[in-house]
Amino acid sequence: MKLRQLLAFAVLILLGACDKNEEPIKNEPALNEDPATFKEIGTLDIGDVGAAEISAYDPVTKRLFVVNNGGSNKIDVVDMSDPSKLKVIHAIPTNSGAVNSVSVSNGLLAAAVESTNKQAPGKVTVYNTDSYAEVKSIQTGALPDMVTFSPDGNLILTANEGEPSFDYSNDPIGSVSIISVKENYQVVNVDFSSFEQQREALQQRGLRIFGPKATLAMDIEPEYVTISPDSKTAWVTLQENNAIAKIDLTSKKATEIFPLGFKDYSLQDNAVDLSDKDDVVSFKSWPVKGIYMPDAIAVLQNGGNPYLFTANEGDAREYDAIKEAVRVKDLTLDPSVFPNAAQLQKDSQIGRLNVTRTLGDNNKDGLYDALYSFGARSFSVWNGLNGELVYDSKNELDTKVQAAGFYEDGRSDDKSIEPEGIALGKIGDRYIAFIGMERVDAVAVYDVTDPRTPRFLQLLKTGDAPEGVLFVSAENSPTKKSLLIVSSEEDGVIKVYTPDTI
Repeated sequence: MKLRQLLAFAVLILLGACDKNEEPIKNEPALNEDPATFKEIGTLDIGDVGAAEISAYDPVTKRLFVVNNGGSNKIDVVDMSDPSKLKVIHAIPTNSGAVNSVSVSNGLLAAAVESTNKQAPGKVTVYNTDSYAEVKSIQTGALPDMVTFSPDGNLILTANEGEPSFDYSNDPIGSVSIISVKENYQVVNVDFSSFEQQREALQQRGLRIFGPKATLAMDIEPEYVTISPDSKTAWVTLQENNAIAKIDLTSKKATEIFPLGFKDYSLQDNAVDLSDKDDVVSFKSWPVKGIYMPDAIAVLQNGGNPYLFTANEGDAREYDAIKEAVRVKDLTLDPSVFPNAAQLQKDSQIGRLNVTRTLGDNNKDGLYDALYSFGARSFSVWNGLNGELVYDSKNELDTKVQAAGFYEDGRSDDKSIEPEGIALGKIGDRYIAFIGMERVDAVAVYDVTDPRTPRFLQLLKTGDAPEGVLFVSAENSPTKKSLLIVSSEEDGVIKVYTPDTI
């Protein structure tokens, strides 16, 4: 056989071998999923109140790690190899205070654990996701409320809320711990004391600093962290302070605080129901402003710009030393601003609406000339470079929930649907946002491929008070289809959802 024929024959053999290797492989990621068709495929009850708060998924072991403070403080390990047959296979005891959050990267599980004395430093405990062995325990600031790995896996960040004692005799500094995994878990605690000289200017723009005798650094309460895809920048929600902070992860310094301002409920697009005693769900315009006060935050990089998605829950400070919330009917309204005050302060109007005592009496004469309620009953998108508002869902979450029959009128006088959790994911070539709403037991699904114009897709019913909202990409999923995992703190229920394939 001539050399040319031999070569041709060899090529044919190789092609045949390649053809065999390229036969369809089971569990290849589904490329054509419809993000408007998520449906429940699995559920698991791991306890009652305090169970199933936050979860993290490890694609290597196909295990879900779930915070469970329902009895003893622990992390439950759930077999996710078949999401339709979830089962607890192990529990990791923390032997300390409550576990507040977990995150997974590269075979490591990081758990944020508060001290039994909340004003004392907390810790991050790192475990091996395969053996469950403890790898390292690292001290953080007081009350680490959320933990996350950077996308490259090199850093662990915690938002250390630094809540005060009930009598405010001990008000720890709020901070963010930056832990370097590759440098034997060295930690740097970043606080916001450098902004003290900017305090007045920031407050004029909407930053809230009002704790008794508190410095700015003491009053700041970091809640939730998101990190840019290049792992160089972090953004932190300062919920009680109504702001977002920006942190340079290279220099390990806070560089910006973005006060978020207020939402105007007198605008028709923002129409809300502010009474739980009017015997009807009716969305109207009112002379009230909402304080955004976001809880969860997530970042989407688009066109070179970081867009920050926030769930605008709201939260009042309720301590022995300060009780912030008050009903509108218990305030004295300025008659020059509210000539119809007597009517407004009826229970069937906005008399029972919870507002803050700390805003609205601008000249300190005891007469309130503005009303500020907690949260914004929405999710928002902010420019991560300058903090400008790009988009707000206005009253759409309320109206969609009402149309679906999920709305809870008993919460109208407080924070309504209470958006709390948020997660972003990519399905095919579309970016999708999932917004957990604590008081109506539901998750809203939006197409956010263009972050300036999110588009509603569907509502999903969840367990009681969804706390954790977690997206697993098709690439990392045990089924090779996208998964949404929702954990609920009031009933300990975990639910798994997946979309249809087109």
